[in-house]
Amino acid sequence: MSTADTILNEVTLAEVQAARARLSGAVYYSPCPYSQMLSDLTGQQIFLKLENLQMTGAFKERGALNRILTLTDEQKQAGVIAASAGNHAQGVAYHATARGIKATIVMPQPTPLVKVTATKNFGATVVLHGANYDEAYAEARRLCDAQGLTFIHPFDDAAVIAGQGTIGLEIMEQVENLDAVVVPIGGGGLIGGIAAAVKQTNPKIKMVGVQTARLASMQAAVEAGEPVVLDAATTIADGIAVRRSGDVTLPLVQKYVDEIVTVDEDEIASAILVLLEREKTLAEGAGAAGLAAMLQGKTSLKGARTAVVIGGGNIDVTLLSRIIERGLVKDGRKVRLRIHLLDKPGALHELTKLIADHNANIVDTLHNRAYYGVNLGDTVIDITMETRGQEQIDELMQALDEAGYRHSRIV
Repeated sequence: MSTADTILNEVTLAEVQAARARLSGAVYYSPCPYSQMLSDLTGQQIFLKLENLQMTGAFKERGALNRILTLTDEQKQAGVIAASAGNHAQGVAYHATARGIKATIVMPQPTPLVKVTATKNFGATVVLHGANYDEAYAEARRLCDAQGLTFIHPFDDAAVIAGQGTIGLEIMEQVENLDAVVVPIGGGGLIGGIAAAVKQTNPKIKMVGVQTARLASMQAAVEAGEPVVLDAATTIADGIAVRRSGDVTLPLVQKYVDEIVTVDEDEIASAILVLLEREKTLAEGAGAAGLAAMLQGKTSLKGARTAVVIGGGNIDVTLLSRIIERGLVKDGRKVRLRIHLLDKPGALHELTKLIADHNANIVDTLHNRAYYGVNLGDTVIDITMETRGQEQIDELMQALDEAGYRHSRIV
């Protein structure tokens, strides 16, 4: 590996402190406010470490910059290269370009447009290659060797890990009597750095990692005692969609992380919606994974003063719109019913009056006579409505039953 000189078996507190000195003034000291709302919802005392407020929208720039600041003059002249689904890409692009260093980023083809555009805008040359991170990584390695560039790994590099660890130092300053830190896990660079900083300062503080259930590569590696390659899978938490844990990060997780839990897609989507609606904070899937675990009671923490790292906020707006729509349906604030009625004058008026009498707001209709197995003389209408919650939906469906309408809920 071209970064072999930085690959160590341990990341020390001194290295994290040195990284912090290097990053001083160049990386935002992100806030870590207390959330009464989330504390009430989770039964913990929740503090949110808002790394989504970084210049590039995610924590990744800490590690990227720390690695860049360790380059030799010869390496700076040649340029750097990285493989990333987005956030690491932007961190490398922004800080390399700001220092006059040429940056090339290889990104998987399905990378959200918002991340590709941002990476280009930060000054990097973007190469779209492969269906996933692993294929992009292989191409970046090929270009690295062919062009004599320095590869900046997104997580499996001690300098990168130490840079991410500066978050842990900040959290311990910001939260008095800290009991636990909850961190999303992809390859393990973020939790490895934070855990090293926190545990070497105060071993009593619990470290909890959270992975998407679709790609729990670190959990599998801990159970197997070595890195495990998982089958590729898609997830809204694309920032932590890593099929194999790191060789450097795994020992750090084994040594310092107390617990690893997983969350599914709906739980992550719900956490994004809660952050947006309750905290006015925008998080991407990977960034919201830690809070998802807390909201679902997945951890063993009980009433703890807990810092939850919100790792990033770079989410594609089309995905965000789908998450909001799905969340409203799941919460019972939007429902779609398929209702059979006689095809006669006034039938639709009678139906909409019943709906209005129960204070549901119609937002969309699809009126059909030819499909859904409709009898001659009948019609079917799909009606999408805004509602206050499941109780109102139940009342409306009961009223339809009592009025003799045949109906079903579309999910």
